[in-house]
Amino acid sequence: MNICVIPARGGSKRIPRKNIKEFNGKPIIAYSIEAAKASKCFDEIIVSTDDNEIAEIAKKYGAKVPFIRPSKYSDDYIGTLPVVKHAVEFINVNQSVEFVCCLYATAPFINPDVIIKAFKQLIVSKADFCFTVTSFPFPIQRAMKINDKKRLSMFEPENFNIRSQDLEEGYQDAGQFYWGKANSFLNEAMLFSEISCPYILPRYLVQDIDTPEDWIRAEVMYEVLKKKKLIK
Repeated sequence: MNICVIPARGGSKRIPRKNIKEFNGKPIIAYSIEAAKASKCFDEIIVSTDDNEIAEIAKKYGAKVPFIRPSKYSDDYIGTLPVVKHAVEFINVNQSVEFVCCLYATAPFINPDVIIKAFKQLIVSKADFCFTVTSFPFPIQRAMKINDKKRLSMFEPENFNIRSQDLEEGYQDAGQFYWGKANSFLNEAMLFSEISCPYILPRYLVQDIDTPEDWIRAEVMYEVLKKKKLIK
């Protein structure tokens, strides 16, 4: 069976109650649940949460909450892979899971067609994982840092005189979802490595939502993308 796991703990700090905060008229987690349902890729859509309110909202929009996530998987330092592993182990007790998609709760730009295409890419590529990435808007080789004296220096000063078009393009995690083999999640295999293949998204469809500034930017982007019919 294929399952979708949506991690959604209740203790977000920078944006309180982030996973159920209203975004364009409904809780932001609703976008992920609805996209997962529309993709028709999953036998079960599971929200992994430690919070009763999040659980009730998730069920309202059509997800299942078969367990309340234990506190050891719900602190500020727990990573995504252990949370998904816990969910897969829970489901594996009664049913055998073959493929898993970890879908973030704060991904309002997610497109069901992208979920479908990335799954097909995972199968064809025979990779362990397939997840969304997007290109950096500026060459990462030109990145700078600010020292204790408030002065600048380059991370790679040897690239100062190289034309930007001659520098290799860099990519970042788009923060939407990770498709993968269930065993790869169970083994907590390294996502950012050669066992993964990328599904490339344009930058205008990508926005991490970690801070209040990110949230405002995402709302503005959503309005524009909706008006231009670039998202469903």
